Amino acid sequence: MKIELEEYKPEWKQLFSRESEFLQEGIGSFLCGTIEHVGSTAVPGLASKPIIDIMFGVKDLSSSKDAIQALSEIQYCYYPYKKEIMHWFCKPSPEFRTHHLHLVPYESELWKERIKFRDILRNNPQVAENYQQLKKSLAVEFHSDREAYTNNKWPFIKKVLCNAHY
Repeated sequence: MKIELEEYKPEWKQLFSRESEFLQEGIGSFLCGTIEHVGSTAVPGLASKPIIDIMFGVKDLSSSKDAIQALSEIQYCYYPYKKEIMHWFCKPSPEFRTHHLHLVPYESELWKERIKFRDILRNNPQVAENYQQLKKSLAVEFHSDREAYTNNKWPFIKKVLCNAHY
């Protein structure tokens, strides 16, 4: 998939809300904690790939393995990406994605890190602007290499998380 960023769209918030309700109905029995809108579509004003990132809290990865089959029945495609820390899905297909779903142990380090970074971007316009500029530059440089695009954002994210004072 080519990396194409779009300007922020307010409807991303509604798309998350609808999908959150859909997930509660479909796999709510696996929920431990909350369902969170993460990633750039969760930050008003931030350009993003138009894919809604959803983090769904689970007790642990082993007890949520049955959710993989349940999600496949409601149009989610499982992929063993970073399988030691999450169950990862996309919807409706790997070739055309509207949603990414991350089943993550609630309150794990990954959980806390993603919430913290999202909240920093929401509350610090300068950090959000710097991140947006980085993303735009990486989207040009790695326009056909999603993995390189993602990996090259990490040094910025790590620096922001290490320097955060809250």
